[in-house]
Amino acid sequence: MNAIASAACPPLAAQTVLVTGGARGLGRAISEAFLAQGARVLINCLHSLEAARALAAQHPGQALAVQADVRDTQAVQAMLEQARAHFGAPICTVVNNALPAFSFNGDARPHADALSWQAVSGQLEGVRAALNTTQAALAGMRAQGFGRIVNIGTNLVQNPVVPYHDYTAAKAALLALTRTLAQELGPEGITVNMVSGGLLRTTDASAATPAAVFDLIAASTPLRRVTTPAELADAVLFFASPWARAVTGQNLIVDGGLVKD
Repeated sequence: MNAIASAACPPLAAQTVLVTGGARGLGRAISEAFLAQGARVLINCLHSLEAARALAAQHPGQALAVQADVRDTQAVQAMLEQARAHFGAPICTVVNNALPAFSFNGDARPHADALSWQAVSGQLEGVRAALNTTQAALAGMRAQGFGRIVNIGTNLVQNPVVPYHDYTAAKAALLALTRTLAQELGPEGITVNMVSGGLLRTTDASAATPAAVFDLIAASTPLRRVTTPAELADAVLFFASPWARAVTGQNLIVDGGLVKD
């Protein structure tokens, strides 16, 4: 009997989850969604330690806040070891949400003739971070015969209407990594999927977006509204749940139907 057939799919309440960039914006919504389901959550942050600790304090024993640069292999390994000691169990679910510094400032972003490789390589650090967390968690996942990896993407890969060349190229690379990892890790009971949103109402990244832009997006979706961080977080829960046990290598676009993949 192979690993997929024999491995149990634990409910969300039995999972130990890492959410990178989990203290604010979309990451906070994802952390809160798992916590609401009873999961134990490692809330990773880089610059938002106070917010991460405040969220963890609301869920004593169930949440742990750890400041670590997920681009740093050793820092990631130490963070997962700290979480295992705290929770008494290895991480079985990884949500790669952390984003290298980026400003969603529309037409102020560099166009093709001004785009630098430095900008592109800076965004590709997000792929490095996802690789680091995946590699650090693999031993624990293999020991359990179960694992869930959920990467956060963007609908701009399918619908590049804004010149976010560097950001979009990096997310496309992360989608490719999602699918190659899914192919390799599937026989071990580990699924790898992506949830891709559009502009969310509202996060720190979209706070400066004019109301007219939100209105335009809402008018273009079948649901006639802009997706919220909590709604996107629900899709992350699905991929981590037993209901998605036969789903891997997929990219689910959660944007109210604006983009069809």
